[in-house]
Amino acid sequence: MRVVALAGGVGGARLAEGLQAALPPGDLTVVANTGDDTERHGLLVCPDHDTVLYTLAGIADPVQGWGIAGESWAVMERLGVLGEETWFRLGDRDMATHIVRTARLRAGARLTDASLAIQAALGVPSRILPMTDDAVRTRVLTDEGWLEFQDYFVRLRQLPEVRAVRFDGVDVAEPTPEVLDAVDAAEVVVLCPSNPIVSVAPILAIRGIRDAIRAARGRGAPVAAVSPIVGGKALKGPADRMLASLGHEVSAVGVARLYAGMVDVFVLDAEDAALAPDVEALGMRALVTDTIMTDGDARVRVARETLAALAAIA
Repeated sequence: MRVVALAGGVGGARLAEGLQAALPPGDLTVVANTGDDTERHGLLVCPDHDTVLYTLAGIADPVQGWGIAGESWAVMERLGVLGEETWFRLGDRDMATHIVRTARLRAGARLTDASLAIQAALGVPSRILPMTDDAVRTRVLTDEGWLEFQDYFVRLRQLPEVRAVRFDGVDVAEPTPEVLDAVDAAEVVVLCPSNPIVSVAPILAIRGIRDAIRAARGRGAPVAAVSPIVGGKALKGPADRMLASLGHEVSAVGVARLYAGMVDVFVLDAEDAALAPDVEALGMRALVTDTIMTDGDARVRVARETLAALAAIA
């Protein structure tokens, strides 16, 4: 079963890990959000892509879910001594990824080519595609004004209330041929349990991607979405607070409404089983299961149950 998953952040990476384990090698393509990419110390950092990368390579920090296990911090410590800002911490091993990526981009490579080469070097059997080779940057409006996403997310620890979100550069950004070809060949599409506003929405905002998914559904490739909200709360990150401040219902149903019209199966946690009828009233089949992916077995189970639900209607 050829699967395309849209992902950003830890939740998306965990389901992608389950999908990779549940599928034959090469059958999974992950389209990663690049809206929260940033430039630090002269290097391009791709947090969502790299969280997926390290997770699928089996080297992610198992506690925090991002970064590399057993990381060291000598470079950041030295940068601090030299007077540089160090609130956005990059580990020594992680820094090597950003150095290689930036060097290849400066030599003329596309972001997609640089990303695939790094994945190959780490032995990742799946493809992780940036949503675009063009620069798209997420900005959030707070009472302090418009902030670069990592300023809000890391420096300010997601404390300011978000009044609006925009994706700078999305009006001219193009999807890559690799992304469009992957969706065109997909037998199913999965929207991972990532923040629907700042992880999945930037991907869907790239011209042509939403249309490609619509065309895939039209030829019989169903779409599933897994809720990142359980019991009215985000398992990780500010999705629940963003939903509230932007006027959406903070629940699995609130997320389902954002995906209404493009999703066939909506996966919600057993804690939210009572919401299944409201989800199905939106025109989706509700799959109720334990969506808390605390370990590898749980991630594979959620992946297999999601794929089985899609296969039943394909």
